[in-house]
Amino acid sequence: MRHKTIQYNSYMALLCLCTSFISLQVLAGREPTHETKPLIVTSIKPLAIIAKSAVADAADVEYLLPGNQAPHDFSPPASALRKMAKADVVLWVGPEFETASRKAIQRVPRAKRIAAMTLVEAHGDSGDAGTQWPQHNHSATTDPHVWLSPDKANDIAAQVQLRLGLPITPIISREQIAELTRELAVAKDKTYLSHHDAYGHFAQAFGLAPGLSIRDASGEFQGVKSQYQLRKDIASANISCVFFEPQYQDKDAAVIAGEFDLPLIELDLQGMSQPLQGNSYLEFISKLAAQFKVCYQ
Repeated sequence: MRHKTIQYNSYMALLCLCTSFISLQVLAGREPTHETKPLIVTSIKPLAIIAKSAVADAADVEYLLPGNQAPHDFSPPASALRKMAKADVVLWVGPEFETASRKAIQRVPRAKRIAAMTLVEAHGDSGDAGTQWPQHNHSATTDPHVWLSPDKANDIAAQVQLRLGLPITPIISREQIAELTRELAVAKDKTYLSHHDAYGHFAQAFGLAPGLSIRDASGEFQGVKSQYQLRKDIASANISCVFFEPQYQDKDAAVIAGEFDLPLIELDLQGMSQPLQGNSYLEFISKLAAQFKVCYQ
């Protein structure tokens, strides 16, 4: 009888311990799981889109930049620093792009960091479509908007997969890239004006003519002389529309669109409307292609 009582008491003690553990997880805002997933934290949402496409449900993915801020100006608050501290992988573009958050990100141990621009430079890239930046705050000559190139997105995804010990699998196939290229063939002899110089990778990837831009690659306003030359270039180019992005005010884009009677079209360069899921990158780049097609119709 005493043996049965001891067994019963031991069982009840174990049950209470398990119940307490589950309760603590619920109070902490987490569902109880058999295994904690790795955490990937990215500086901007486009990199989160690439990371989520690379890992699917094998890891959790979060990003730092709010939708109403430009990546060049974002200084991470304490909550962002805590996220990076607990992350298994921190993915960012690089110090020339996230200038305001550079020091905070570089304090993350090197073994946990992936800089997308470092991967691009390691492959000998010098900028899509031969894009050379004008004189502005960036010292590099390589276009930092690397997520707009499907090939470079696959390279970044492969590095994330490698870090987590996952199979190396492209997040967009050659066939899918070819299909999008065919869809954008309507733009063969046309071009565009953008709010800032950001679309060189996209233009090269899909065989589009490089566009003109109102601001430089960091979103900074160019001087009076440059603006005068821009208007001369617009007058002689086959511009179909003016693109602007929701996180920037579109006042200067609207002024030029009005001057030249061009349609003003919003482009979701940061993918803020894109849900994070297994096929996020394909959906994101397809939506961007569809927005480009609207310009050329």
